[in-house]
Amino acid sequence: MTFDLTPKQKEVRAIFATGAKFFLVYGGSRSGKTFFIIYAIITRMLKAPGSRHAVFRADGVDAKQSVGNETVPSVLALAFPGLTLKWHDKDGYYEAPNGSQLWLAGLKDKARLDKVLGKEFATIYLNEASQITLAAFSIVQTRLAQNVMQVDGRRLPLRLYVDLNPTVAAHWTYQIWINGIHPEGSFAIPEHATDYRTVMVNPVDNASNLPPDYIAALRNLPERMRRRFFDGAFTADDDNALWRRSYIKIDTAPEMKRIVVAIDPATTNTPGSDETGIIVAGVGLDGRGYVLADESGKYRPEEWARRAISLFDTYDADAVVAEVNQGGDMVESMIKAAAKGRVVPVRKVTATRAKHVRAEPVAALYEQGKVRHTEDFVELCDQLCAFTLGFDRTAQGYSPDRVDALVWGFTDLFPAMVQRPTPTPYVDTGPRYAPGARRAF
Repeated sequence: MTFDLTPKQKEVRAIFATGAKFFLVYGGSRSGKTFFIIYAIITRMLKAPGSRHAVFRADGVDAKQSVGNETVPSVLALAFPGLTLKWHDKDGYYEAPNGSQLWLAGLKDKARLDKVLGKEFATIYLNEASQITLAAFSIVQTRLAQNVMQVDGRRLPLRLYVDLNPTVAAHWTYQIWINGIHPEGSFAIPEHATDYRTVMVNPVDNASNLPPDYIAALRNLPERMRRRFFDGAFTADDDNALWRRSYIKIDTAPEMKRIVVAIDPATTNTPGSDETGIIVAGVGLDGRGYVLADESGKYRPEEWARRAISLFDTYDADAVVAEVNQGGDMVESMIKAAAKGRVVPVRKVTATRAKHVRAEPVAALYEQGKVRHTEDFVELCDQLCAFTLGFDRTAQGYSPDRVDALVWGFTDLFPAMVQRPTPTPYVDTGPRYAPGARRAF
C-alpha cells in the first residue's frame, strides 16, 4: 500500500514549514488533524537524534488510548513502515532508534505531570484543546525549550501544535490565534503576525479515508453540532443567553460553610444519550457560591452514582441533590447502593417548571457577583453562555445537563435568594374613595 498525503494535508505541511512557532489546526470530526500532527512530530524525531517531544491531553488515559494505542501505530504502519518506536510504559513515552522520545501525558494527572514538565521539549502538542484550559496552555509552553541539533547540523526549531473541534469564539484558542489577543489582560500579542498560524481541516478534506455514510451523518446533525463537527467553525455565545462570560469569575475558594454534590442524571449510556450533569458547589464563609468541580459526562447509572459518592467523600459534602424526574426512586437507590451502607443524605428534587424559569435566579446570582468558579470549567461555561430562555434541545442537539445540575445545586444552597416570590392574593376591600366623593374615571 502506497502512502500519500491528502491535498489538505499537503497544505498543512506547507504551513508547518513556515517560520512560525505556534500552530492551531481546527476543524470537524475525523478530519485527520491528529494523524497529520503525529506524522509531523515523528518526522521531527527522526531529524534530530535525542530530541524530546510531548503530547498532552486533558486526561492521561485518553492520551495513551487515543494517541498512543491508536494514532501512533497507525502513522507508523502507513507512513514509516519498518520504523519501530519502543514504548516505555513506566514513564509513558515512545523511544526512537536514534534516542528521540515522544512523551504522552494528561494535564489532570498532577503527580505524573510534574515529572513530565521537569523536562524540556522541542515539540509540544495539545490534543483536543477544547478540554484544555488557558492556564494549562500557559504552563506547558514554558517547557518548549529544548536546544537540539538536526542531523544536518542545524538547530531543530521549536514547535507547538494545538488542535480541536472548535467550540465558541470566546475560547482561548480563538482569542489567541484568530484575534491575536491574549485572554488574560486582553493585550495584543506582539509576535502574532510572525509566530502564529492557523489552518482549518474538515471531514470532506479527509473523505478518501472515511466511509461515505459518515460524511452524510455529520451533514445531518443538528445545527450547532453540525457547525462544530462538520463545518469545523467556531460559534459565538448566544446574545440571548442568561449568562455572559463577564459574569463568570475565577477565584480561590475560602473555607466552605456548606457543600453539595448536584446531579442531573441520565438513565442510559448509549450513543446519542444525554450526559449526566455532576457539579460540586458550595457556599463559602464569605457568603459567595463556588463551583468546586464539574465531573459531568456520559456514565451508566452505577458509574454516575459511584462518581457522586466519590465526590461526596472528596469534598466532605453535606448532601447529594438529585433530580428524580427521570428514574424516580431508582436515582436514590443507585446512590445508596454506591454508598455501601453509609448514610449519605439525598435530597430529591423534581422539575415542575421550565428549565429557564429555574435557571433565571441562579443566573442573577452570577450577574450580581455572588458566584465564583474555582477553575476554568470550559464545557460548563460554554453551556451556560449558550443557554437561552427558548433553549430547544432538539435544535441544539444536546441537553444542558451541566447547567441543570448547577442550577439544582445553587437552588439548594441559596433557597431564599432563588425562591420566586409568591404573589400576594387579591382581596377586594371595597371602594377606595371616601363616601360622597367623586370617583375619577
